[in-house]
Amino acid sequence: MDRLGLSDLTRILRECAGEEEGVDLDGDVLDLNWMELGYDSLAFLQTVGHIEREYGVLLDEEALDEADTPRLFLTMVNEALAASAAV
Repeated sequence: MDRLGLSDLTRILRECAGEEEGVDLDGDVLDLNWMELGYDSLAFLQTVGHIEREYGVLLDEEALDEADTPRLFLTMVNEALAASAAV
C-alpha cells in the first residue's frame, strides 16, 4: 500500500487500543492530539508497531515525538511510505 488514510489509521487505532468512550474517531479528529482522543503513549506505540509491520516501513523515532496529531502522523507515515517505494 502506498498511502495510509485516516480511515486506515482509525481502524488500526481501534484494533490496537480500542476507542475511548465519548470520542468519535469518525468525526473531525485530524488536529486533535492523542491525549484528547484518549490514547496514551503505550497505545500510540502499539499503533506505530502495527503500522510498521502491516505497511513494511520503519518510522523515525524522533519524528514520532512531533507527530502529536493524526494529521501530522499521517503526513510522517505517508512520507516514509513514499520514500520506501522510491527505493
